[in-house]
Amino acid sequence: MKTVLGQFVDIENRKIFSAEVSIADGKIASVIEKNHDVQNYILPGFVDAHIHIESSMLVPSEFARLAVIHGTLGTISDPHEIANVLGKEGVYYMIENGKKVPLKFHFGAPSCVPATNFETAGAVIDSDDIKELLSSPDINYLAEMMNYPGVLFEDQEVLKKITWAKHFNKPVDGHAPGLRGKDAEKYIAAGISTDHECFSFDEAKEKLSLGMKVIIREGSAAKNFEALIDLLPQHYENMMFCSDDKHPDDLIVGHINQLCARAVAKGIDVFKVLKAACINPVKHYNMNVGLLQEGDVADFIVVEDLKNFNVLQTYINGELVAENGQSFIESIPFEKPNNFNVSPKSINDFRIEGNSEKVRVIEALDGELITNEIHAEAILKDGNLISNVENDILKMAVVNRYQDTKPSIAFIKNFGLKKGAIASSVAHDCHNIVVVGTSDEEICNAVNLIIENRGGVCVVNGDNKKNLALPVAGIMSAENGWKAGKDYQEIDAMAKELGSKLRAPFMTLSFMALLVIPDLKLSDKGLFSGQKFEFVDLQL
Repeated sequence: MKTVLGQFVDIENRKIFSAEVSIADGKIASVIEKNHDVQNYILPGFVDAHIHIESSMLVPSEFARLAVIHGTLGTISDPHEIANVLGKEGVYYMIENGKKVPLKFHFGAPSCVPATNFETAGAVIDSDDIKELLSSPDINYLAEMMNYPGVLFEDQEVLKKITWAKHFNKPVDGHAPGLRGKDAEKYIAAGISTDHECFSFDEAKEKLSLGMKVIIREGSAAKNFEALIDLLPQHYENMMFCSDDKHPDDLIVGHINQLCARAVAKGIDVFKVLKAACINPVKHYNMNVGLLQEGDVADFIVVEDLKNFNVLQTYINGELVAENGQSFIESIPFEKPNNFNVSPKSINDFRIEGNSEKVRVIEALDGELITNEIHAEAILKDGNLISNVENDILKMAVVNRYQDTKPSIAFIKNFGLKKGAIASSVAHDCHNIVVVGTSDEEICNAVNLIIENRGGVCVVNGDNKKNLALPVAGIMSAENGWKAGKDYQEIDAMAKELGSKLRAPFMTLSFMALLVIPDLKLSDKGLFSGQKFEFVDLQL
């Protein structure tokens, strides 16, 4: 038997007392009030209530090594990204890799693969596949139902997926940014229990009033904490925290512990904050995570204080897995499945014949997944529309990674590059290659560097190139988390040296092909309006 001393944080009963926690056979044997001088705090561990592990560019086993140092011991993980590349086999790959480490991954069945029919994915998961996945004890919920039009218009295939989740008594996650009024009521009534896509106070308040649980998201690109956090004091019973998408450099710095610190700094009651961060996800998703009750599995953390939430120790199943910033989870070997079948491109592939300089432009918004449609001028040169670098109207392209087709071309504002190009095969949801650049030549060079490595993120400026290879499904690194994070930091820094003012240019880039988030996006098949839910012409 081992014991841990500290100030015991009883979240449910709203009290803190000096205690000795005893662990035997991986479980909490006893919690005994005991006077001592230890001022560290013992509390249940943090849970990320919605995350795509793939967006960390790490396989689950490597993600775990970083997450535990910040007190994260469980996740609600949607393997939607790898499913779009590899289908059900990708989901099973994530589950099996995650089982090899102590962190408690709770994977869902991806509900929208592909998310729409307006893009090319590497696989399809239909309602029969959903039935198979949900029948597994390794699948805990139906992941984000982003096809909310399908719910509203009662698409039978969509409804079958939700019906299977109800059959297996597993929660259904939502994904409906901006959905309000009668449409929100119908969406929730279909059985959708959560939403992590609320981007305004009023939207989140309305969904809470309709019985939905709202998850406050603060990731590497989408940041909704400030917009939603003032709802927590009144609605803490029905709110949670998540990162959704967390790049490796950010994961090195912190995780859900950072959101707790920010919430407490705003004067929000610490017990309410910890209810959202530690308790609510476990209960909503019926997670196999202990909550520091006698007889529970011994999953808990020790923090220095209840202000900064600096994590001193993380225990999972009674074992110390991290201490003072050091992870005790060892790297394990893993396979590198992929699905990359595209040939190198030529500069002419990125040429687009123009008859007018006036074009529709995607306006990227820093810290948001949504975009605006604006109209601006590109430059018409020798009949080819090219980037207007001076006015930050840059050419972008999406290249189908699964088969050889002509790239799709558009223009985008707010990436700010003055020279060079950036490209990535992390491009939600289908993970084709997305690129933004100042010239057709730089765009072509960046795309071919991604193709050469069968996946990655890169920045090019003439002969100067930096690349993080992502050979696992074209979206995850074969490196350990610290190495991948360092390489990513260097690539991010180079992109900013070339002029980008975005906080996370590659994370923002990765969402510019996400058609289900309005308004204007680009798929491998063309420019798409999320408001009209149809393709639109580039030239006006």
